[in-house]
Amino acid sequence: MVDRTETESRKLLGRLRDAMAGDEAGQERLNKITHLIATSMGCEVCSIYLFRDAETLELCATEGLNEEAVHETRMKMGEGLVGRVARRRSVINTPDAPQSPGFRYMPETGEEIYSSFLGVPVQRLGEALGVLVVQSKIAREFSADEVYALEVVAMVLAEMTELGAFVGEGAAMSARHQQPILLRGTVGQEGVAEGHVWLHEARVVVSNPIADDPERETERLTEAVDELRVSVDQMMTMASADKEQKQVLETYRMFANSKGWMRRMVEDIQSGLSAEAAVEKEQSLARARMSQSTDSYLRERLSDLDDLSNRLLRILTGQGSDTGAEMPPDPILVARNIGPAELLDYGRNLKGIVLEQGSVGSHAAIVARALAIPLVVHAGRITNDALNGDHIMVDGEQGIVHLRPDDTVASAFRDKIAMQAAAQARYASILDLPAQAKCGSVVALHMNAGLMADLPSLQGSGAEGVGLFRTELQFLVRNQMPKRSELSALYARVLDAAGGKRVVFRTLDIGSDKVLPYMKPNDEPNPALGWRAIRVGLDKPGVMRMQLQALIRAANGRPLTVMFPFVAQFEEFRAAKLEMDKTLSREARLGHVLPASVEVGAMLETPSLAFAPRKFFEEVEFLSIGGNDLKQFFFAADRENERVRRRYDTLNVSFLTFLENIVDRCAETQTPVSFCGEDAGRPVEALCFAAIGLRTLSMRPASIGPVKSLLRRCDLNEVRDIINNARDRGEMSVRADVVDYVKAQHQT
Repeated sequence: MVDRTETESRKLLGRLRDAMAGDEAGQERLNKITHLIATSMGCEVCSIYLFRDAETLELCATEGLNEEAVHETRMKMGEGLVGRVARRRSVINTPDAPQSPGFRYMPETGEEIYSSFLGVPVQRLGEALGVLVVQSKIAREFSADEVYALEVVAMVLAEMTELGAFVGEGAAMSARHQQPILLRGTVGQEGVAEGHVWLHEARVVVSNPIADDPERETERLTEAVDELRVSVDQMMTMASADKEQKQVLETYRMFANSKGWMRRMVEDIQSGLSAEAAVEKEQSLARARMSQSTDSYLRERLSDLDDLSNRLLRILTGQGSDTGAEMPPDPILVARNIGPAELLDYGRNLKGIVLEQGSVGSHAAIVARALAIPLVVHAGRITNDALNGDHIMVDGEQGIVHLRPDDTVASAFRDKIAMQAAAQARYASILDLPAQAKCGSVVALHMNAGLMADLPSLQGSGAEGVGLFRTELQFLVRNQMPKRSELSALYARVLDAAGGKRVVFRTLDIGSDKVLPYMKPNDEPNPALGWRAIRVGLDKPGVMRMQLQALIRAANGRPLTVMFPFVAQFEEFRAAKLEMDKTLSREARLGHVLPASVEVGAMLETPSLAFAPRKFFEEVEFLSIGGNDLKQFFFAADRENERVRRRYDTLNVSFLTFLENIVDRCAETQTPVSFCGEDAGRPVEALCFAAIGLRTLSMRPASIGPVKSLLRRCDLNEVRDIINNARDRGEMSVRADVVDYVKAQHQT
């Protein structure tokens, strides 16, 4: 780029900064900007189009077009040349706009006399805010220098928008981070919560997008990049032997030492941007490319660059992880994603969690369920929209987030919270009563757990025991394999806290969506059907043996109940049971106190095990139906895939019939059987499970009250008749009929 253009660019940015220094309202500022740009670039027209909603662009200011068209001309994303710039987030530069593909004639603007068109996206960190356009009567293609200069101006406009420069009566945009926003995500953990935003990584605010001294800004950038390179080298030195971690850090190092990245940022500075704005400009371009790329490898690399840019911005601005902000007393954690160890550091202080990424089976979701904290994942661009301290309401029942809700929404949401609180009060009144249906049948309600922090719920929820203790959480939150003595001490504390109530310890269930950070990852096309759970244990008997030893020593003469996960065939259970027998014999020879009794069971999570030989049902001491996995395999619907996971109903007649067949086989051999999973904690589903003969259900502690309350109001024989009648009629699902029955019980 020639010096003349760089100087002109700096001059234009200086004029823009001066325009921002006045006391004008937002609309007047926008008008000033369009005049300055048109004059500086020697064009008859400059227009600014901004998004009114996610799909609609509005002409918000213009120099050269019909002023009456301002705030009247609107177009959809992809419509016309402006809409195409917005959709593609890329430049359109043409000498003959009317003849260009996608051109749309807007008679109210009077733009038909202008031939040349240059449009660039206005975006910040990959978020499209609008389109900046210049036009001229002379048919010409704008030079690369002119395109670059307009991109720099668009970057500054995005920063000014972020800082609220265009707010005021008649302004094109209302204040950023002040509007109420509704975000729809996916339920990760049920529950509702109201509080204030606490950002896991606070936004870096660039308050000085324009700079006068390019030499000083280049020096600042160079110093910050040097510091960044040193920190990456230190991370490399301290990194474990984990190959994947080293690969990520090698990518960091490659970007940190990239001459092309550095050159582009220096060019941005020479055009008049500050060092921070130059970093953000390149970061925005990377995010825009990342959002449009279908290549997973390229997306990962661009994501690495995005993370590195954030680190560089924090060095430049001094806005590190410790921003000086105080966590609110009612924090709702907002993050792009978060690991289980980081989430555990927050503990039960959190009222709710909202993640931009994540999944229903992620480590964070597992911990959130263990802590009974409402969680919504896939929540749009929450990290861009939220600021620390923003009022926020999380509806984990429907996967909805209200950010800065208006009074009407807040009032309705609080009514919902109040209704739930009243219901919890009612559940407390039946805490010590059995889950006995009107017909006299009693259902044992147990709780799921995975952390010591769960155990106080054993008394407070009315649970009769722990139907599932997930032992993998202690492995997932560490950077290295835990020691046998550490596990033994933890399991002993769990048994102590249970106070003699039964605790079912599920052995290590890793693989699929639960990958240990210190184990070599396996690149499997379908991890849910791959090397996981009991398959890992049988292939790595040393790990299984170590865990079984820890469990036996923790029992120290008390009863011990152990369950093997994801058993697909009889031979796998026999092999695992043999390992338990060998471990018991070895512990006896070593002089350790053996458990008073040992129950060994299996989790039925694959349809194949339901058809195992009768001998399996005779040998296994208990079965727990793992509903989450079993349902996805039964319907061939990945529970991580939003397009299909809600497509099939748990109360589908086929699925209930399948479960009933399992219950009947267990009854023939007098094998105790329970149902464990999210569906067990949904009252209507739990009622149907009990009606087909399941007499033990295991669920999150907060669900025990609602499930018990409904069971006590219903007759299981009547519900069973409803299911049988629906089956005879060839119905797809029994849900509607059972819900009608439940409503009738409320009225009696």
